[in-house]
Amino acid sequence: MIQCHHITINSKVNMTQEPKTPTRVPNVTLKTRVRDESVPGDNPFRWEDVMTEDLFRGKKIVVFSLPGAFTPTCSSTHLPGYEKKYDELIALGVDEVYCISVNDAFVMYQWGKDQNIKNVKLLPDGSGNFARAMDMAVKKDDLGFGERSWRYSMFVDDGKIEKIFIEPGFQNDCPTDPFEISDVDTMLDYLRNK
Repeated sequence: MIQCHHITINSKVNMTQEPKTPTRVPNVTLKTRVRDESVPGDNPFRWEDVMTEDLFRGKKIVVFSLPGAFTPTCSSTHLPGYEKKYDELIALGVDEVYCISVNDAFVMYQWGKDQNIKNVKLLPDGSGNFARAMDMAVKKDDLGFGERSWRYSMFVDDGKIEKIFIEPGFQNDCPTDPFEISDVDTMLDYLRNK
């Protein structure tokens, strides 16, 4: 497997650089769409700002982040794996499972429908504010994606990041898409043995 190395913009020198993730989930606003039957017309949804602080408060949450909705690994393995084993995560004391991606609310909604997702909650980080605050934002200009999130998963207890699994090779325009440790089985193993 090709190992990626971070390229610093100023010096253009190849070097490995791990992201400096925070110890607590950053508090950012997510722009969501909520079904509301009082809204007239064929699209009964309204905009609702959701603060991540509120989503994580007082709960044990498994979060996984990925480069994009409808992309190959994200759609074939990453999201379906967490959906399939959702009940196993809940049985281990998890309150919710969130998938977050640098996609807007419309894309995340359609992806959830396409994937027949019933349990995992899909969170839109359309402007990438959460990814940047987590120090997980990377450029994927080589694919025409712009700025996206690096692939990772984490276990969060009342807003505190207890464990994070960051895929290796963190860098801008990484020529591979590592998917080795942010999968549901790695998270299940961690939760069973913590």
